[in-house]
Amino acid sequence: MQLFLAPMEGLLDFVLRDVLTRVGGADRCVSEFIRVSGTLLPERVFLRLMPELTNGSRTLAGVPVRAQLLGSDPVSMAENAAFLATLGPEGIDLNFGCPARTVNRHGGGASMLQAPESIACLVAAVRRAVPGHLPVSAKMRLGFDDRGLMRECAQAMTENGACELVVHARTKADGYRPPAYWEQIPLIREAVGPHVPIIANGEIWSVQDALRCREQSGCADLMLGRGSVADPGLALAIRAALAQGTPSSDAVPAVLPPALPWAQMLPHMQRFWVLVCEHLTPNQRGGRLKQWLNLLRRRYPEAETAYQQVRVLTDQNAITQWLEQQLAAHAAGQHA
Repeated sequence: MQLFLAPMEGLLDFVLRDVLTRVGGADRCVSEFIRVSGTLLPERVFLRLMPELTNGSRTLAGVPVRAQLLGSDPVSMAENAAFLATLGPEGIDLNFGCPARTVNRHGGGASMLQAPESIACLVAAVRRAVPGHLPVSAKMRLGFDDRGLMRECAQAMTENGACELVVHARTKADGYRPPAYWEQIPLIREAVGPHVPIIANGEIWSVQDALRCREQSGCADLMLGRGSVADPGLALAIRAALAQGTPSSDAVPAVLPPALPWAQMLPHMQRFWVLVCEHLTPNQRGGRLKQWLNLLRRRYPEAETAYQQVRVLTDQNAITQWLEQQLAAHAAGQHA
């Protein structure tokens, strides 16, 4: 089994990739999408969204990062993919799943799932433009308004050069509302054949979710998104459960204690804050920590208290001091 960290614009950026891959359990990450809109992007844009390119396309913990491109024009996408290839990415992923209105309004992301022929043209152009050894993969949803074209879209990707598919098991119209329809993924596997690896994605928040997703999708490999942000030890917990003999989802409690206790989370949170202060603008910093704490509330009772305390802080020094106090308090408690 392989576990991947999902690309999530404005959330799972290089800072969080660094922190989550230090926790462990992930085999590969995918960058936030790099938007291509008719011009050849300068090197600084690629490096800003994926600074791991300066570290052999790996996080500082050594986990490979694949660069994701989003666009709808085959010529422009091919030109940018060719330039990106010179920067040494682990591979190039193509986004056919973003549901954002601004993206879809300009013909990118999930909106392309309405036109399999356009997908075929774009994937083929990118595949021709980059060296043969460089993997080209794709991430898709089950469709735009419905699932009527999901098989044709998947075939358009794989028959024109995509060596791997991640399937977010919802349509664009479904957004991020539960449930994810993992049981639809075998229909895509049947359409593309057994030679193309399929990775299941969507609504995996717990070990039980992961096992149910594997059972219903038939996929050994999973991509984790918000579930890993809310529970940074989720990948480790999934691996631990499978190491015990691949139990069925019925054999696992719906709620398990986090694999990473809150006291062990705090040093990771401090590193996150240091990186945020180093790399993000002052007006972004506090919001990023609050955003993460907001998701952590889903798994950690302690995060609720932390969120309420931090949400009223606006000064960077005050937040830094708060974090230091939290670490000191837990250290004192452990030595008491």
